[in-house]
Amino acid sequence: MSDDVTRARVAALVPAAGRGERLGPGAPKALRELAGTPMLVYAVKALASSPLVDVVVVAAPSEHIDDVRALLDRQEFSADVSVVAGGETRSESVARALIGLPDDVDVVLVHDAARPLVPVETVTAVASAVRGGHPAVVPVVPLVDTIRSFNEDDAIGPTVSRDRLRAVQTPQGFTRDVLQRAHAEVDAPVTDDAGMVESLGIPVHAVAGHEEAFKVTRPLDVILAESVIARRRVR
Repeated sequence: MSDDVTRARVAALVPAAGRGERLGPGAPKALRELAGTPMLVYAVKALASSPLVDVVVVAAPSEHIDDVRALLDRQEFSADVSVVAGGETRSESVARALIGLPDDVDVVLVHDAARPLVPVETVTAVASAVRGGHPAVVPVVPLVDTIRSFNEDDAIGPTVSRDRLRAVQTPQGFTRDVLQRAHAEVDAPVTDDAGMVESLGIPVHAVAGHEEAFKVTRPLDVILAESVIARRRVR
């Protein structure tokens, strides 16, 4: 294991340029409010609160970049926070955020703004695993629903065993050189950065995720997220 990696500074990138159409009309997804506070603020605070995260870079919708900067400037964070213009796709937003990272950052986390309630412990676990020598790390949780396959004619097929299946969350963590290589070389359609890295033949390590790191994509998710926030406030 390289001493450079174990002592590496860590940056967290937040691609937050999505429109969030499944949540209905309104502000971009990252700026939708949960209990009176935009989702993006919760996400950035969770990342910045990790003792291993030094820098957070938000890739915001280009037409709302001034609003996002003003919003984050009003907050107090435990890490340096900056904002860049995001792209049309998630991958393009991550690539743009990568460009301006300080030279001394060697570990990069990528986190969905739509997972605003990720526990700080999960963020730290992912960063620590990369620092510990894994080039790519994802947090995962077991599946709880019964999973069925379907045939081409939409006829229901066999039940799929959940024993070896997991749902992948964010933040996903990488050594900087691996993530940069993935974004430079991979052009195939993938759903996340780990998929890009895996297509290069690089193994992806899993750590325990958390049920509160769910993705807020539907109106029902907003209700669940606000319930979690209310519970946290009375602890």
